[in-house]
Amino acid sequence: MSQDNLEKVKSNIVLEMITVAHDYCLFTESAKGKTKADLLGYYQKVLPLLYIKGALLPQIEPEDLSANIKYVTEEHWQEVFMALEELFGNDDKYWHPDSNNDLIKESLADNLADIYQDMKDFVILFQDARLAAKENAVADFFRLFKTHWGLRVPKALKHIHNLLYQELISEEETLF
Repeated sequence: MSQDNLEKVKSNIVLEMITVAHDYCLFTESAKGKTKADLLGYYQKVLPLLYIKGALLPQIEPEDLSANIKYVTEEHWQEVFMALEELFGNDDKYWHPDSNNDLIKESLADNLADIYQDMKDFVILFQDARLAAKENAVADFFRLFKTHWGLRVPKALKHIHNLLYQELISEEETLF
């Protein structure tokens, strides 16, 4: 199975995912120097790409689960969250229906910081030279796509879309 896993971790889709995830992390880490328009424009473009790349990841069964390490601390996550929340200001909070169609208050900064945490852990663990680390990085990242960060992408993207095009949306709604 190691040879099969080696081929999977070296596949183009995994390498492309690493590239996009790394770019997302670098951009998010430098958010303090950006405008709200810069942030919204970047996330509008990168989130669909992350989702597509995440959905295409190969299924891997790691041989050594002890190599699965998390790197992003609560403090680090909090720094990212607070920087984004400050930049989004009043546009950070929005309402989103849950699975029961009850509206719950969401935070764009929270969703993007959660996505960042999973991306950063993936990128750092994948840089470990051991095959076991790479296997765990891909396997856990794909699991988190299905259960964590993949769920946050469409919620954040919908809110970003509404923020970017709210004037046009309002005009269109008055026409119909």
